[in-house]
Amino acid sequence: MRNVIIVLLVLASVVHAAGDAPRLRFRDHGLSVGVLSPGPLNAITDVAGVKVGHVTVTAGDSVRTGVTVVVPHEGNVFQDKVAAAIWVGNGHGKLTGIAQVQELGNLETPIVLTNTLDVPIAADALIDYTLHLPGNEQVQSVNPVVGETHDGRLSDIRGRHLRRGHVLEALSKASGGPVEEGAVGAGHGTVCFGFKGGIGTSSRKLPEVLGGYTVGVLVQTNYNGVLQVAGVPVGKKLGQYYLEDELTKQDGGSCMIVVATDAPVTARNLERIASRAMLGVARTGGVATNGSGDFVIAFSTDPRVRMKYRTPSRTESFEEVRNDDISPLFLATVEATEEAILNSLFMARTTTGYRGNTIRELPVEKVVEMIKRAQ
Repeated sequence: MRNVIIVLLVLASVVHAAGDAPRLRFRDHGLSVGVLSPGPLNAITDVAGVKVGHVTVTAGDSVRTGVTVVVPHEGNVFQDKVAAAIWVGNGHGKLTGIAQVQELGNLETPIVLTNTLDVPIAADALIDYTLHLPGNEQVQSVNPVVGETHDGRLSDIRGRHLRRGHVLEALSKASGGPVEEGAVGAGHGTVCFGFKGGIGTSSRKLPEVLGGYTVGVLVQTNYNGVLQVAGVPVGKKLGQYYLEDELTKQDGGSCMIVVATDAPVTARNLERIASRAMLGVARTGGVATNGSGDFVIAFSTDPRVRMKYRTPSRTESFEEVRNDDISPLFLATVEATEEAILNSLFMARTTTGYRGNTIRELPVEKVVEMIKRAQ
């Protein structure tokens, strides 16, 4: 009897899912932003070797949270560290590991995103994961990088429902290929511009004459402002925007942005690249309010700028993109960030959670009509 019940529940969930019209990404509506072309997947995983994993945590009517991980390459990241930098758009957030990345200019773990109060347990799980990798048996210090946004409007955040196993599962499931977007993983309980936010991703590939490099971006959107889509003041037209009424005056939230590139760029120019991601946020109408923790973590996967954990040499040398040739990467970052944010909104579905709070999905059909009318 128990097996029959399980089968019926599974069939019911499949029927329900089949009855829902599929959400389409921003570009699938025949829309675009910017002038550069996306990579084949239009995702952060267009940067070779980068993997993404989600675990979505749902329980009863009050838990809508989760975890998302970004793995920089397929090897042991601690032993083969990637060049990295962090830019702080607004510092009202809890980004574990920021000081060492800023000081040394590299990442030695994957990046984990979750909710505000579960950063410590996520960091603990990431440390455990790193210590147990083959080759790390003698490691005694690990700098886990864990970012967050506050999902307390839809989830019982004080209950701290994330478990170490959720983080380890996300790491084990991380893969290349298409990335699930919307109300999944760390984006399960987020809110953006008063609509349902979530996880979004996009990429840009430079022409070969400009190096042929790829820039990929993944975002966890949970911030406020006056939504603009392709230059159209959508939030104002829909009557839902920051300061429009008491409900929309909430300025908490945050936006976590991960930028990956295969261009050979060290920490100094990665910091410059990371700062440009905030221009992508601005293009969508974000204003980095007082209560919003807006952080950008940028890294390069190019082996020419990696740092080995142990080496007999006392010096390191790098081959990297010249300052005079860096601007196309800036533009790619701005465009990919803007589109990743739009994908997070276009792909997220209406969600009901903690205390019966319901956050509605972006009315995509109306938005698409507005944009096409304006073009």
